[in-house]
Amino acid sequence: MNVLSLFDGMSCGRIALERAGIKVDNYFASEIKPHAIKVSKNNYPGITQVGDVTKINCYELPKIDLLIGGSPCQSFSNANQYVSDGTDGFDGKSKLFFEYVRILKELKEINPNIKFLLENVRMKKEWRDLITKYMGVDPIEINSSLITGQNRSRLYWTNIMGIKQPSDNGIFLKDIIQDDVDSKYFLSDKAYDYMCRLRNGKPRWEFHKNELNGKSACLTANMFKGVPYGVIKELNRRLTPIECERLQSVPDNYTQCVSDTNRYNLLGDGWTVDVIAHIFSFINK
Repeated sequence: MNVLSLFDGMSCGRIALERAGIKVDNYFASEIKPHAIKVSKNNYPGITQVGDVTKINCYELPKIDLLIGGSPCQSFSNANQYVSDGTDGFDGKSKLFFEYVRILKELKEINPNIKFLLENVRMKKEWRDLITKYMGVDPIEINSSLITGQNRSRLYWTNIMGIKQPSDNGIFLKDIIQDDVDSKYFLSDKAYDYMCRLRNGKPRWEFHKNELNGKSACLTANMFKGVPYGVIKELNRRLTPIECERLQSVPDNYTQCVSDTNRYNLLGDGWTVDVIAHIFSFINK
């Protein structure tokens, strides 16, 4: 199978294909962030990097069997507040969604039987409906909490048929916690006091819950900024990069070749691998 991955990041799609038992002949990755490419190359030296998504010429590639990608979501995220007329969700980097549309159209001319998968965040109905119009299929919503210890609901547009919701694995945050943790991950007195300050009448802990007997909050690309992201009150510390890898079902130390700052950023921006592997498992079916 020849695969083209747009907005590839650290190649979570490649891990997922491997877990789904799908043979990959060629994996072409479109990515421009140096630290993401470094992690990808460190784990999968055979990946072919094809650079900027806006410069891809599909007719120069071999026939692609599977197109995957999660286009930038900054202006789609429910965390962003807009007065919407149905189009402003496609401002900024989120306009790159249309590069996915362009490339899929060109690839379909070469291979009408191509499979595709597009991932994005939960968003306003008008934006979701517009993406659905372009993709020609309704999205499937899957929460990573069924498979890992993280609460992470995402939308998946795909023409892979017969996909069902994954079974609940019953994994909680406590199940992925490391026993021995470097002191640098523990909160300083200043950071702890900050988390105890009131926001809208409640301590910040109430807005960033990571309870050991529950699910972690959704990892984000802002994890590298420190508090209030990824803090565990019961342990008085932050999630470690390895714990974030486990919450995204990425192999331990997959991102170890870059700094902690970049590890947090990549993992918060990446895919939950086992959710993608679950979707890919229906290709052969």
